Amino acid sequence: MLRIATIGTSPITSDFIEEVNACGDAVFVGTLSRDAGRAQAFTSERGGTHPFTALEDLATSSEVDAVYIGSPNALHAEQALACIAGGKHVLVEKSFAANEHEARRVFEAAEQAGVVALEAMRPLHDPAFVACRDAMAKVGRVRRASLHLGSYSSRYDELLAGRHTNIFDCEMASGALMDMGVYTVEPMIELFGAPDEILAAPVLLDESTRDLTHGALDGAGEIIARYPDKLVTLHWSKISNDVLPSQIEGEEATLTFAGTSEPEWLRIKYRGTVTRSSAKQARTTGEPQIEERQLDAVENSMVFELADFVGAVEAVRGGTSALEAPAGTFGTVAHFRDVTLASLAVMDEARRQMGVRFPVDAR
Repeated sequence: MLRIATIGTSPITSDFIEEVNACGDAVFVGTLSRDAGRAQAFTSERGGTHPFTALEDLATSSEVDAVYIGSPNALHAEQALACIAGGKHVLVEKSFAANEHEARRVFEAAEQAGVVALEAMRPLHDPAFVACRDAMAKVGRVRRASLHLGSYSSRYDELLAGRHTNIFDCEMASGALMDMGVYTVEPMIELFGAPDEILAAPVLLDESTRDLTHGALDGAGEIIARYPDKLVTLHWSKISNDVLPSQIEGEEATLTFAGTSEPEWLRIKYRGTVTRSSAKQARTTGEPQIEERQLDAVENSMVFELADFVGAVEAVRGGTSALEAPAGTFGTVAHFRDVTLASLAVMDEARRQMGVRFPVDAR
């Protein structure tokens, strides 16, 4: 049985605990909050027994085997390092850290300590995304792809009303890329590897908000990623709704799927045989074949990342090295580490081009 504590009292942390409580191989111990009353209430309401108000107490607790870190991005690295120093396995909410440098510190510490450090990146542990990956084999040589994710955030309304929110704050290493765009960057890295170069363009939040955001911050944006044989474009937003599906264009067929973070369905349209009928027209003979598939859905997709994390820890307990421990369909803990680091390298460069800087970048 894996005894899990959490850091943070956000809705996503609550969703995670819901899956822990439903899992037969894990148990929720308690949560950490600087507010003692909040820690007690949040813990007891979800069946925990040990609320924490100090990171050191959590990191050294003999009642805890692993920690889910659901705090703001800027706090992830230092909290993870403290937990690892206490011998705890860590599952860190996306984005894993504020930047690649901070993430490397965590992964190096975890390797030395022999514990699992894994990013809670939902789609890469979801069988529905695996189905999309497998369907790519039918499209032929990929030439272009576009990954979309955009959802208007209620926190943007808070910002427009003149109220601070951690979701739009450079000091918290947040913003649309770090919160939403990461769900397009990491699937790109998983599917295609790291690009040769990128070009990033943001929609920056209005300058009038910068007293609250503590600097320039993106509300939406796009990345063009160049590979030797293809282009991939990424589209993200927290200030508008993106209703387009994601698309992967091959020479033989085009794959589309809805819901980049939680794929709902996929569709493959084969091109058929193309003939030239005149100098100005190209036609496809016959009806192009179409395959459509509704993907299995669950109410809370955090169930998959939790299962893979628990499985990795159990493998380590059985004698497997932490880096070699299997962590789901796509590979080992080491594989997911490499995806996280490559993704943060892309996001670091994108932020550099966009003019978005976090205080933690100066470390």
